Amino acid sequence: MTFTEQEIAGVWVIEPKVFADSRGYFMESFKQSEFEKFIGKIDFIQDNESKSSYGVLRGLHYQKGEFSQAKLVRVIKGKVLDVAVDIRKSSPTFGKYVAVELSEENKKQLFIPRGFAHGFVVLSDEAIFTYKVDNVYAPQADAGIIYNDPKIGVNWMIDSKDVLLSEKDTKHPTLEEAEVFE
Repeated sequence: MTFTEQEIAGVWVIEPKVFADSRGYFMESFKQSEFEKFIGKIDFIQDNESKSSYGVLRGLHYQKGEFSQAKLVRVIKGKVLDVAVDIRKSSPTFGKYVAVELSEENKKQLFIPRGFAHGFVVLSDEAIFTYKVDNVYAPQADAGIIYNDPKIGVNWMIDSKDVLLSEKDTKHPTLEEAEVFE
């Protein structure tokens, strides 16, 4: 596996070695010893999966306080633009984001540490998105930032008329109004 730290410290792109032949392919999608060598010890406790169609935008989500989560995300089918926004007020990169295209073809993964809001938009007809988390989901700690906050300025790579949001995701505050990490 290749581990590449992004412009924002702590955010990593992980590219597996893929062994392909006429039968298909094989790859290690997660190897704890490799992960810990580059990123450190993270105890992932749950895997989640979602299926979405073109234009579905999920985010920007995070868990507050003791329920914050680190995530390791990847795409099994299709293609998404995955975004991690630094919402640690004391960070020199507060309000900045990393955007990475994740797809079934490139097999890249993105590690997002605690203290970040996370979201993705589906760029293919359909996408199956999976991720590991290191903490339980707690409804009382659920939070978000509106996906089109102009101060963050994420380029989602699709026309805004094609964006499909849940009702919850239409009501998130801006970064300036949100409860963030110190």
